[in-house]
Amino acid sequence: MRIRSVLVPFALLATALPAYAGTIAIDGRGEVRAAPDMATVMSGVTTQGATAREALDANTAAMADLIAALKEAGIEARDIQTSGFSVNPNYVYSDARDDLGYTLPPKINGYQVANSVTVVVRDLEDLGSILDKSVTVGANTVNGVSFSVSDPSELLNEARKAAFADARAKAELYAGVAGAELGDLDSIRETQDFGSPQPYAMYARAELQSGADVPVEAGELTFAVTVNVQWELGNTDK
Repeated sequence: MRIRSVLVPFALLATALPAYAGTIAIDGRGEVRAAPDMATVMSGVTTQGATAREALDANTAAMADLIAALKEAGIEARDIQTSGFSVNPNYVYSDARDDLGYTLPPKINGYQVANSVTVVVRDLEDLGSILDKSVTVGANTVNGVSFSVSDPSELLNEARKAAFADARAKAELYAGVAGAELGDLDSIRETQDFGSPQPYAMYARAELQSGADVPVEAGELTFAVTVNVQWELGNTDK
């Protein structure tokens, strides 16, 4: 079998293939804001006693009251989760020194027990009253109230669309300035950024024991998506 070689003039080959001018990679950002529909609260009880047993018994009773109050307020068992438990001695330090001049070691002066639960509140209208009831029945620490959206999928999809449109608009601008046009899409890389009102800490005070519902402002959450999109560039010259 004879093999024929066909030589194509270079000028003809150049006109047959699209002109290639490189690639362009651009970041685009899309952002959607929405009101939260749920909150997560960390609340608990810290007690002290002369012995670890005494401190624990007091804590157990107070935590039982707290959990019962949460359930009575409509919080489901699945939304109450123990998130912290500790038993620690209380130390008393002294400036006294021994015969050699060394500082005497601290002495144990009672014990402290801390127990906390993470609570999911699915109806924000109940949040203020739940915080108030928690303190009323014995919770003396409420740490980190944070807000969220139960299903952010549609919000993220809207942010993705806006991010890609932002990237494409920038890429078309740069391509036009460079005398080129966007070609085939090479890659898309995504990162997400969830912005929300910062959690804040509350500490029980005596005047809150029988007060009105705690005022709470949920604000809005920001769902942002950043994409890095890369296109091939083609020359616009014919």
